[in-house]
Amino acid sequence: MRTWLFDLGNTRLKCAQLHADGGIGETLAIAHDDGTAWLDALPSGSVACIASVASDARRAALFDALCARFTRLHRVRTERVLGPLRIAYDNPAHLGVDRFLSMLGQCGEGASLVVGVGTALTLDLLDGGGLHRGGRIAPSPRTMREALHARAAQLPVEGGIYAEFADDTGDALASGCEGAALALVERSLGAATALLGESPAVCLHGGGADLLRDRLPGHRWQPDAVLRGLARWHALRIA
Repeated sequence: MRTWLFDLGNTRLKCAQLHADGGIGETLAIAHDDGTAWLDALPSGSVACIASVASDARRAALFDALCARFTRLHRVRTERVLGPLRIAYDNPAHLGVDRFLSMLGQCGEGASLVVGVGTALTLDLLDGGGLHRGGRIAPSPRTMREALHARAAQLPVEGGIYAEFADDTGDALASGCEGAALALVERSLGAATALLGESPAVCLHGGGADLLRDRLPGHRWQPDAVLRGLARWHALRIA
């Protein structure tokens, strides 16, 4: 029985086959545009576990396509308590399933500051016992650039090189937007250390994380963090 894990984000779909030992196979990344061609690249199997933060229309299109390729579909939702993870939110529906799964995949690896960089920049603090201490949401560097460009078209949405003090508009935009994200991570890490009495490991994931990696030392790079969480969800709920 072949089980596949699907992580549907705002700009792309990531999927991987679940191995019998609980590990995951090679990750496939499929960009979804306004058409339906991306659905033709979907794999097939027996069981599909799906997490989505995309629009209702995009999610419905994925489910319709997977119905023709799989025998059983499981839509994964955020839960207040699952395994060792206990989230801080009173209403689980208010916590994105991608954040929930990224934390679930980290439980058991000590205190962690889980940082996701996609459309949004998200930070969630986990203590060593799996208790979620809360988090933050901000625009990602890419979203900051897009917002500035939308309000002032002369400010380019791309380009520029990071510098502490830039001498060109493109470089200043890259430096300001990426620097804002780095500063939020650094401030959160300091606050987390004061709260827990120890410095948590930084777990970094997301399609926009490459912009920060070179200037964020001492982190765990886990581009498949949501899929890892899906694998653990499967072990706790399905296996």
